[in-house]
Amino acid sequence: MRPNTVPAHLDVTVRVGCSLVYESTGRASVLLNVSPRPDPRHQVLAEALTLGDNLPCDPFTDSHGNAYRRVALAPGSNYFRHDAVIAVSSQPDNHGIPIPPAQDPGELPPSVLRYTLPSRYCDSDKLINFAWEKFGAVEHGWTRVQAISKWIHENIEYRYMSGRSDLSAWDVLQRGYGVCRDFAHLAVALNRTFNVPARYVTGHLPDIGFPDPEGHMDFHAYSEVFLGGTWLTSDARFHVPRIGRVTVSCGMDAVDGAFSTIYGGATLTYFQVWAYQVARGTVGVGDPLDLSLRLDNKWAVQHDPNV
Repeated sequence: MRPNTVPAHLDVTVRVGCSLVYESTGRASVLLNVSPRPDPRHQVLAEALTLGDNLPCDPFTDSHGNAYRRVALAPGSNYFRHDAVIAVSSQPDNHGIPIPPAQDPGELPPSVLRYTLPSRYCDSDKLINFAWEKFGAVEHGWTRVQAISKWIHENIEYRYMSGRSDLSAWDVLQRGYGVCRDFAHLAVALNRTFNVPARYVTGHLPDIGFPDPEGHMDFHAYSEVFLGGTWLTSDARFHVPRIGRVTVSCGMDAVDGAFSTIYGGATLTYFQVWAYQVARGTVGVGDPLDLSLRLDNKWAVQHDPNV
Protein backbone atom coordinates (compact mmCIF):
# COMPACT_ATOMS: atom_id res chain seq x y z
CA MET A 1 0.00 0.00 0.00
CA ARG A 2 1.37 3.40 -0.96
CA PRO A 3 2.11 5.71 1.99
CA ASN A 4 -0.01 8.53 0.51
CA THR A 5 -3.13 6.36 0.83
CA VAL A 6 -2.83 6.37 4.62
CA PRO A 7 -4.84 9.12 6.41
CA ALA A 8 -2.61 11.80 7.91
CA HIS A 9 -3.89 11.23 11.45
CA LEU A 10 -2.54 7.65 11.40
CA ASP A 11 0.95 8.92 12.11
CA VAL A 12 2.43 6.02 14.09
CA THR A 13 3.36 2.53 12.92
CA VAL A 14 3.11 -0.65 14.96
CA ARG A 15 3.98 -4.25 14.33
CA VAL A 16 1.60 -6.81 15.82
CA GLY A 17 1.28 -10.56 15.55
CA CYS A 18 1.52 -13.96 17.15
CA SER A 19 3.09 -17.40 16.78
CA LEU A 20 1.08 -20.45 17.79
CA VAL A 21 1.80 -24.18 17.72
CA TYR A 22 -0.89 -26.83 18.06
CA GLU A 23 -0.10 -30.46 18.68
CA SER A 24 -2.76 -32.69 17.17
CA THR A 25 -3.19 -36.27 18.36
CA GLY A 26 -6.30 -37.06 16.36
CA ARG A 27 -8.93 -35.50 14.19
CA ALA A 28 -9.04 -31.84 15.15
CA SER A 29 -9.70 -28.32 13.91
CA VAL A 30 -9.26 -24.82 15.25
CA LEU A 31 -11.18 -21.57 14.85
CA LEU A 32 -8.58 -18.85 14.47
CA ASN A 33 -9.43 -15.22 15.27
CA VAL A 34 -6.28 -13.10 14.92
CA SER A 35 -6.75 -10.70 11.98
CA PRO A 36 -7.50 -7.02 12.76
CA ARG A 37 -11.05 -5.82 12.25
CA PRO A 38 -11.69 -3.00 9.79
CA ASP A 39 -11.58 0.14 11.92
CA PRO A 40 -11.08 3.86 11.15
CA ARG A 41 -8.65 4.00 14.10
CA HIS A 42 -6.08 1.87 12.29
CA GLN A 43 -5.11 0.76 8.81
CA VAL A 44 -3.29 -2.42 7.84
CA LEU A 45 -0.22 -1.63 5.72
CA ALA A 46 0.90 -5.24 5.30
CA GLU A 47 -0.27 -8.57 6.68
CA ALA A 48 0.80 -12.20 6.41
CA LEU A 49 -0.77 -15.35 7.84
CA THR A 50 0.84 -18.81 7.84
CA LEU A 51 -1.44 -21.76 8.55
CA GLY A 52 0.83 -24.72 9.05
CA ASP A 53 1.85 -26.46 5.83
CA ASN A 54 -0.92 -24.92 3.72
CA LEU A 55 -3.63 -26.45 5.90
CA PRO A 56 -7.22 -26.43 4.60
CA CYS A 57 -8.95 -23.21 5.66
CA ASP A 58 -12.57 -22.10 5.64
CA PRO A 59 -12.86 -18.31 6.27
CA PHE A 60 -16.09 -16.77 7.54
CA THR A 61 -17.40 -13.74 9.43
CA ASP A 62 -19.44 -14.19 12.60
CA SER A 63 -22.49 -12.18 13.70
CA HIS A 64 -20.29 -9.56 15.42
CA GLY A 65 -18.22 -8.93 12.29
CA ASN A 66 -15.16 -10.88 13.44
CA ALA A 67 -13.05 -12.58 10.76
CA TYR A 68 -12.59 -16.27 11.57
CA ARG A 69 -10.72 -19.06 9.85
CA ARG A 70 -11.68 -22.68 10.47
CA VAL A 71 -8.55 -24.74 9.94
CA ALA A 72 -8.30 -28.53 9.83
CA LEU A 73 -5.18 -29.62 11.74
CA ALA A 74 -2.76 -32.25 10.53
CA PRO A 75 -1.43 -34.98 12.87
CA GLY A 76 1.56 -33.74 14.88
CA SER A 77 2.80 -30.16 15.11
CA ASN A 78 0.92 -27.34 13.37
CA TYR A 79 2.69 -23.97 13.23
CA PHE A 80 0.62 -20.79 12.78
CA ARG A 81 1.97 -17.26 12.48
CA HIS A 82 0.22 -13.92 12.00
CA ASP A 83 2.25 -10.77 11.37
CA ALA A 84 1.04 -7.29 10.46
CA VAL A 85 2.36 -3.75 10.11
CA ILE A 86 -0.35 -1.23 10.93
CA ALA A 87 -0.74 2.55 10.94
CA VAL A 88 -2.39 3.97 14.07
CA SER A 89 -2.96 7.41 15.55
CA SER A 90 -0.66 9.03 18.10
CA GLN A 91 -3.76 10.41 19.83
CA PRO A 92 -5.16 8.50 22.82
CA ASP A 93 -8.49 6.68 23.22
CA ASN A 94 -11.66 8.68 22.45
CA HIS A 95 -9.65 11.74 21.39
CA GLY A 96 -11.74 14.37 19.66
CA ILE A 97 -15.05 12.58 20.31
CA PRO A 98 -17.61 14.75 22.11
CA ILE A 99 -18.93 12.60 24.92
CA PRO A 100 -22.63 12.13 24.16
CA PRO A 101 -25.38 11.40 26.68
CA ALA A 102 -26.64 7.90 27.23
CA GLN A 103 -29.74 6.87 25.33
CA ASP A 104 -32.91 5.34 26.68
CA PRO A 105 -33.22 1.66 25.64
CA GLY A 106 -36.22 2.60 23.52
CA GLU A 107 -33.98 4.90 21.45
CA LEU A 108 -31.11 2.47 20.89
CA PRO A 109 -30.47 0.94 17.46
CA PRO A 110 -31.79 -2.63 17.43
CA SER A 111 -28.32 -3.91 16.48
CA VAL A 112 -26.85 -2.92 19.86
CA LEU A 113 -29.68 -4.05 22.13
CA ARG A 114 -28.07 -7.46 22.64
CA TYR A 115 -25.14 -5.70 24.33
CA THR A 116 -27.43 -4.64 27.18
CA LEU A 117 -28.21 -8.27 28.11
CA PRO A 118 -26.48 -10.77 30.43
CA SER A 119 -24.18 -13.32 28.82
CA ARG A 120 -22.14 -16.33 29.87
CA TYR A 121 -19.20 -14.39 31.33
CA CYS A 122 -20.90 -11.01 31.81
CA ASP A 123 -23.64 -12.10 34.21
CA SER A 124 -25.01 -8.62 34.82
CA ASP A 125 -28.23 -10.02 36.30
CA LYS A 126 -26.22 -11.14 39.35
CA LEU A 127 -24.67 -7.69 39.79
CA ILE A 128 -27.72 -5.45 39.80
CA ASN A 129 -27.88 -4.88 43.55
CA PHE A 130 -24.13 -4.27 43.84
CA ALA A 131 -24.14 -1.92 40.84
CA TRP A 132 -26.98 0.25 42.10
CA GLU A 133 -25.60 0.40 45.64
CA LYS A 134 -22.15 1.40 44.40
CA PHE A 135 -22.92 3.55 41.34
CA GLY A 136 -26.64 4.33 41.44
CA ALA A 137 -26.07 7.89 42.65
CA VAL A 138 -23.54 8.66 39.90
CA GLU A 139 -24.73 10.62 36.87
CA HIS A 140 -25.92 8.28 34.12
CA GLY A 141 -23.78 8.08 30.98
CA TRP A 142 -20.03 8.58 30.55
CA THR A 143 -19.60 9.82 34.14
CA ARG A 144 -20.92 6.52 35.47
CA VAL A 145 -18.92 4.51 32.91
CA GLN A 146 -15.76 6.20 34.19
CA ALA A 147 -16.75 5.65 37.81
CA ILE A 148 -17.18 1.94 37.13
CA SER A 149 -13.81 1.77 35.40
CA LYS A 150 -12.06 3.62 38.21
CA TRP A 151 -13.59 1.40 40.90
CA ILE A 152 -12.53 -1.79 39.12
CA HIS A 153 -9.04 -0.40 38.54
CA GLU A 154 -8.62 0.51 42.20
CA ASN A 155 -10.33 -2.49 43.80
CA ILE A 156 -9.58 -5.51 41.60
CA GLU A 157 -5.95 -6.59 41.75
CA TYR A 158 -4.22 -7.36 38.47
CA ARG A 159 -2.33 -10.66 38.64
CA TYR A 160 -0.56 -11.72 35.48
CA MET A 161 -1.20 -15.36 34.49
CA SER A 162 -4.04 -15.72 37.03
CA GLY A 163 -6.75 -16.07 34.40
CA ARG A 164 -9.21 -18.95 34.30
CA SER A 165 -11.62 -19.76 31.50
CA ASP A 166 -14.52 -20.54 33.85
CA LEU A 167 -14.74 -17.22 35.73
CA SER A 168 -17.62 -14.82 35.17
CA ALA A 169 -17.82 -11.16 36.17
CA TRP A 170 -19.59 -12.15 39.40
CA ASP A 171 -16.80 -14.63 40.20
CA VAL A 172 -14.15 -11.95 39.61
CA LEU A 173 -15.93 -9.56 41.95
CA GLN A 174 -15.92 -12.20 44.68
CA ARG A 175 -12.30 -13.22 44.04
CA GLY A 176 -10.93 -9.68 43.90
CA TYR A 177 -8.19 -10.23 41.32
CA GLY A 178 -7.70 -11.33 37.74
CA VAL A 179 -6.27 -10.54 34.34
CA CYS A 180 -7.39 -8.10 31.64
CA ARG A 181 -10.12 -10.52 30.51
CA ASP A 182 -11.60 -10.39 34.02
CA PHE A 183 -11.40 -6.59 34.24
CA ALA A 184 -13.20 -6.35 30.89
CA HIS A 185 -15.93 -8.81 31.85
CA LEU A 186 -16.66 -6.96 35.07
CA ALA A 187 -16.76 -3.55 33.36
CA VAL A 188 -19.06 -4.85 30.62
CA ALA A 189 -21.41 -6.50 33.10
CA LEU A 190 -21.65 -3.49 35.42
CA ASN A 191 -22.41 -1.11 32.56
CA ARG A 192 -25.10 -3.45 31.26
CA THR A 193 -26.88 -3.30 34.61
CA PHE A 194 -27.67 0.34 33.74
CA ASN A 195 -28.86 -0.53 30.21
CA VAL A 196 -25.71 0.93 28.65
CA PRO A 197 -24.71 -1.27 25.69
CA ALA A 198 -21.25 -2.66 26.45
CA ARG A 199 -19.17 -5.13 24.49
CA TYR A 200 -16.06 -7.18 25.15
CA VAL A 201 -13.13 -6.30 22.86
CA THR A 202 -9.83 -8.04 22.20
CA GLY A 203 -6.77 -6.94 20.30
CA HIS A 204 -3.23 -5.64 20.56
CA LEU A 205 -2.08 -2.79 22.79
CA PRO A 206 1.48 -1.55 22.24
CA ASP A 207 3.18 0.38 25.04
CA ILE A 208 3.14 3.76 23.29
CA GLY A 209 3.48 6.49 25.91
CA PHE A 210 3.06 3.94 28.68
CA PRO A 211 6.12 1.87 29.65
CA ASP A 212 5.61 -1.66 30.94
CA PRO A 213 8.49 -2.55 33.26
CA GLU A 214 7.56 -6.23 33.06
CA GLY A 215 7.78 -6.22 29.27
CA HIS A 216 4.58 -8.21 28.85
CA MET A 217 3.30 -8.67 25.31
CA ASP A 218 -0.01 -10.48 25.09
CA PHE A 219 -3.44 -10.14 23.57
CA HIS A 220 -5.38 -7.52 25.50
CA ALA A 221 -9.05 -7.39 26.48
CA TYR A 222 -11.07 -4.31 27.38
CA SER A 223 -14.59 -2.91 26.99
CA GLU A 224 -16.41 -0.47 24.76
CA VAL A 225 -19.67 1.30 25.60
CA PHE A 226 -22.23 2.67 23.16
CA LEU A 227 -23.28 6.23 23.99
CA GLY A 228 -25.14 8.54 21.62
CA GLY A 229 -24.39 6.47 18.54
CA THR A 230 -20.66 6.02 19.22
CA TRP A 231 -18.58 3.17 20.65
CA LEU A 232 -16.18 4.56 23.27
CA THR A 233 -13.21 2.75 24.79
CA SER A 234 -13.25 2.01 28.52
CA ASP A 235 -10.28 0.02 29.81
CA ALA A 236 -10.51 -0.70 33.55
CA ARG A 237 -7.19 -2.53 33.56
CA PHE A 238 -5.32 0.78 33.07
CA HIS A 239 -8.03 3.48 33.49
CA VAL A 240 -6.04 5.95 31.40
CA PRO A 241 -6.40 6.73 27.69
CA ARG A 242 -3.96 4.61 25.70
CA ILE A 243 -2.46 4.95 22.22
CA GLY A 244 -2.35 2.50 19.34
CA ARG A 245 -5.01 -0.12 20.01
CA VAL A 246 -5.46 -2.62 17.18
CA THR A 247 -8.89 -4.24 17.46
CA VAL A 248 -9.14 -7.91 16.52
CA SER A 249 -12.60 -8.92 17.71
CA CYS A 250 -15.61 -7.91 19.76
CA GLY A 251 -18.72 -9.55 21.12
CA MET A 252 -20.82 -10.32 24.15
CA ASP A 253 -17.88 -11.71 26.15
CA ALA A 254 -14.75 -13.87 25.81
CA VAL A 255 -16.69 -16.57 23.96
CA ASP A 256 -16.75 -14.20 20.98
CA GLY A 257 -13.22 -12.89 21.53
CA ALA A 258 -11.08 -16.01 21.87
CA PHE A 259 -8.04 -15.95 19.58
CA SER A 260 -8.55 -19.66 19.02
CA THR A 261 -11.10 -22.35 19.80
CA ILE A 262 -10.03 -25.99 19.53
CA TYR A 263 -12.27 -28.84 18.46
CA GLY A 264 -11.04 -32.40 18.86
CA GLY A 265 -7.72 -33.89 19.94
CA ALA A 266 -5.32 -30.95 19.93
CA THR A 267 -3.41 -28.80 22.42
CA LEU A 268 -1.87 -25.34 22.19
CA THR A 269 1.80 -25.95 23.06
CA TYR A 270 3.44 -22.65 22.12
CA PHE A 271 2.15 -19.08 22.33
CA GLN A 272 3.94 -15.79 21.59
CA VAL A 273 2.46 -12.34 20.94
CA TRP A 274 4.11 -9.10 19.87
CA ALA A 275 2.87 -5.49 19.68
CA TYR A 276 5.37 -2.63 19.48
CA GLN A 277 6.04 0.61 17.64
CA VAL A 278 8.46 0.71 14.70
CA ALA A 279 9.52 3.32 12.18
CA ARG A 280 7.40 3.06 9.05
CA GLY A 281 9.18 1.38 6.17
CA THR A 282 11.86 -0.28 8.31
CA VAL A 283 10.10 -3.57 9.10
CA GLY A 284 8.25 -6.02 6.87
CA VAL A 285 5.90 -8.85 7.69
CA GLY A 286 7.82 -12.07 8.13
CA ASP A 287 11.00 -10.30 9.27
CA PRO A 288 12.63 -11.73 12.40
CA LEU A 289 11.46 -10.09 15.60
CA ASP A 290 14.02 -7.47 16.56
CA LEU A 291 13.13 -5.47 19.66
CA SER A 292 16.16 -3.25 19.14
CA LEU A 293 13.96 -1.52 16.53
CA ARG A 294 11.27 -0.83 19.14
CA LEU A 295 10.32 2.85 19.57
CA ASP A 296 7.80 2.56 22.40
CA ASN A 297 7.85 1.34 26.03
CA LYS A 298 8.64 4.86 27.29
CA TRP A 299 6.63 7.86 28.50
CA ALA A 300 7.54 10.05 25.53
CA VAL A 301 5.48 9.44 22.39
CA GLN A 302 7.59 9.26 19.25
CA HIS A 303 5.87 10.26 16.04
CA ASP A 304 6.91 8.25 13.03
CA PRO A 305 9.91 9.98 11.41
CA ASN A 306 9.01 8.47 8.02
CA VAL A 307 5.46 9.92 7.86
